[in-house]
Amino acid sequence: MLDFAIFAVTFVIILVGAVLYLYPSSRRASGIPGLNPTDEKDGNLQDIVSRGSLHEFLVSLHLRFGSVASFWFGGRPVVSLGSVLQLQQHINPNHSTDSFETMLKSLLGYQSGTGGGATESVIRKKVYESAINNTVEKNFPLVLKLVEELVGKWTSAPEAQHTPLCAHLLGLAMKTVTQLALGETFRDDSEVLSFRKNHDAIWSEIGKGYLDGSLEKSSSRKAHYEKALSEMQSVLLSVAKDRKAQRKQTVFVDALLQSSLTERQIMEDCMVFTLAGSVITANLCIWALHFLSTSVDVQDKLCQELEQVLGSDPISLDKIPELRYCQQVLNETVRTAKLTPVAARLQEVEGKVDQHVIPKETLVIYALGVVLQDSDTWSTPYRFDPDRFEEESARKSFCLLGFSGNQTCPELRFAYTVATVLLSTLVRQLKLHPLKGQVMEVRSELVSTPKEETWITVSRRKQK
Repeated sequence: MLDFAIFAVTFVIILVGAVLYLYPSSRRASGIPGLNPTDEKDGNLQDIVSRGSLHEFLVSLHLRFGSVASFWFGGRPVVSLGSVLQLQQHINPNHSTDSFETMLKSLLGYQSGTGGGATESVIRKKVYESAINNTVEKNFPLVLKLVEELVGKWTSAPEAQHTPLCAHLLGLAMKTVTQLALGETFRDDSEVLSFRKNHDAIWSEIGKGYLDGSLEKSSSRKAHYEKALSEMQSVLLSVAKDRKAQRKQTVFVDALLQSSLTERQIMEDCMVFTLAGSVITANLCIWALHFLSTSVDVQDKLCQELEQVLGSDPISLDKIPELRYCQQVLNETVRTAKLTPVAARLQEVEGKVDQHVIPKETLVIYALGVVLQDSDTWSTPYRFDPDRFEEESARKSFCLLGFSGNQTCPELRFAYTVATVLLSTLVRQLKLHPLKGQVMEVRSELVSTPKEETWITVSRRKQK
């Protein structure tokens, strides 16, 4: 199973850099069809930049060379897989670390695991996942409260008023993640705003600034990034110190403090969760509401399920598994939006896909954005259609790619929980309408996000 697939996208460029530094051998792609380097030093880097994103580059690469293709990053070959069939064939047995964690920590200068090898890495990963799961269970009423506050704001607004999805839902995600990760200090909006300023400065440079080399070429941007990172780390260390003194056991950082992790490791895991959790949760919610606003039938079908399962009661954690159509809506949101369009993994042992041999220590990219809209796997792939997930084949393909099932990364599970609370609260009260004339353009650099603010209008749903 490709358990690492889902969130590896976000930091693929960082992994490329780490691989090129740590593994200077294995210079050939074994004759796999693909591009020759356009520059001796940079390989096909300028081709990627010219396409606008790694995802768009991979779309053109696989259109030209087929489902197994190669290109060059610097002086090193990279292999990309662009279909479910090829992904099924690719086996990489090292599951002791998660690509998402590995790449993000490489960027931040952190060490995966506990420094003692694969076993310790597995232990640390389990501590991290358990901390997130326990935090959600203990703080589910807080998630519901924050969602109800936002829905109440929308309900009280004039029906013709334009609602900015990006601004409101990033705010919701940031409030939810900081309070569940770090505690009641972040009930103060000023603390959240200060945290968000540094969060945005760090996230905006992850991926693009490293991909095109522009961050290293700009001393002012690099200084701004490093200052934001330093300030955010100081805040996290201070929060952990205060929580330890208070001996509380209610939020994410408290669970980490009960483990054998060092102070530094606790700070690092808080950084990973707050960075990625906020962005993934926000964009899953943004795209879900955008797609729902374009389909009255999907909204009505979702509302019907919510009323059947929940009645007029607020959602509870134990009821979420019963909301099967809601799960289909979120699955289709991830697929249609190509929420994470690329994943990557280092080839730990020599492998083979079709007739192609992939040497050990080769970087293998999963072109998930290509696969998620492949007409051989998905009928009418560009259409938002949650009903497609009634088919076992669709669910199996989605699970294979790492987007559902037991191997789903904890940040995505967290995002699904928040999004389910949002949909269950919102859709029973309000109807969503798209803004006429609005054209949605996607930025697929790290996580797929709207290039500009996305607007909707809402109207009150008639009570039966």
